[in-house]
Order: sequence, then C-alpha cells, then structure tokens
Amino acid sequence: MLPILTTPVRWLSALSLSALSLAAQAAPVQVSVTIENLARADSIGFAPLHVGFGNGTFDAFNEGQTPTAPIISVAEGGSGSAWQPAFEAAEPLATRGVIGGPLLSGQTRTQTFLVDPAVNRYFTFAAMVIPSNDFFIGNDSPLEHRLFNAAGDLQINAITVKARDIWNAGSEAFSVAGAAFLVNGSNPVRSDEGGVVRFNFSELAGFNGQTTAAGYVFNSNLAGSDDIYRISFQTSAVPEPQSLALTAMGLLTMLGLQRRRGKSVTKA
Repeated sequence: MLPILTTPVRWLSALSLSALSLAAQAAPVQVSVTIENLARADSIGFAPLHVGFGNGTFDAFNEGQTPTAPIISVAEGGSGSAWQPAFEAAEPLATRGVIGGPLLSGQTRTQTFLVDPAVNRYFTFAAMVIPSNDFFIGNDSPLEHRLFNAAGDLQINAITVKARDIWNAGSEAFSVAGAAFLVNGSNPVRSDEGGVVRFNFSELAGFNGQTTAAGYVFNSNLAGSDDIYRISFQTSAVPEPQSLALTAMGLLTMLGLQRRRGKSVTKA
C-alpha cells in the first residue's frame, strides 16, 4: 500500500480555513445615518450635522468649561471648520462626514458611511441649532454612544435629542442682530460672551416673532421633554472583494481534489 499524502491536504486545509476565517472576521460595514427634525413647524431648525465614527478619543467640549475652537466652529454658524480637522488630528483612522442642511421641521436626510466597527465603535455628532447665536446639539462625552460591540454588531438603533439637551456654547452673547437664520440677523455680527458650555433651550424664546430665512415667523414653543431631533442607524454588509471569494473557492476545490486522490491511493 502506498503512503497516504496527508501533508498537502493539511496545508491546503489550513489555507482554506484561513481564507474563510478572513472572510468571516468583523469587516467594514456600510452605516446609513438618517437625521430627522422633530420640532414643530414654526420652531427650530438645524445646520448640517457633523458626524464621526471613532475610538472615543476626540472630545470637542465639556459641560461647565470654556468652549473650544472646534465646538465654537459648529455652534457659531454651523461650518465645523475647526471641528473636522480637530477630529482628524485626534483620530486619524476615524470615519468623518457632514450630513447637509439646513434641516427644517419634518425634513429628513440620509447618508451612508463606510465604517470599521473593530476600530471605530463610538459615534460623535454636533450641529448648530437655528436660529441662534451659539446653540447646538451634540454629545459631551466621546464614549456616550457606543455604536458597535466587540463583535461588530450594531448596539444603537437611534439617538433622540430632546429640547433640554440643547447646549449654549457660551461663546457669543445673545442678540437678534447676530443670530444666524434670521432675516434681521447677520451671523458675522457677534460679541464675546466669555461663558461656559451649559444646557439652555429657554433662551431661544427670545427670537419669537422674528422672521426666519425660510420665511416663517419663529416661535420656539419648546418644553424640555419635547423630542426635537433623531439620528437613526442601519447597517449593511460590504461585499467582499471578488478576488478573496475566488481564492477561497479555488482552495476548497483543490482541497476536494486532493482528498479524492488520497482516497484513491488508500484503495491501492
């Protein structure tokens, strides 16, 4: 009886299992982010939403502390011109983006991002509230919203923001003349407040009766428990590269052929 050739079989088996294991590992996923303005029709709107999927390092602001340049760039005008670079500097591997605005009452927008859940498990966001001088929504702690678990599974389906969650950056003094999104306001017109970041939605009532850039007369009419904004998440798999699939199929085919040959030799 001739010896059974087991070494090539084991070698091919190892390669095949390795290829299949690679395909089965937590891989980048497509994350569709939908934003909704839940506020009443004549109330607040929102500037573009700045988002980041990261490792929980980037911290744009802290309650009770002097506002940083990154959060000021969101709260005063909504551009995020300092927020985005600061996020990139803190977390070079993060996935970042902007979901366009302004977002008025009843409007929704959706954008899809490619995210590696093994590296970027946490979600961070910030958007200016309009009309205002320096009001915004966003998460204080970068670890507040852990979107994925260790296996890469989605843990949060939606984040709902209430009126009591609106922040005042404390960087610009309240005034109609300097408020963004008002016909009688001009965003470049500002005066320093020298304050700290704190919760504040009641001050928005100071804009009641003002005509907005969208043409409606503003009336905040907000209660602290009112839902004003929702961020929803859905994930879908990213197709594996065709080459990886073909490689795995080829290895399995070779393994099958080698096993059949081994059985033939045994019978001999």
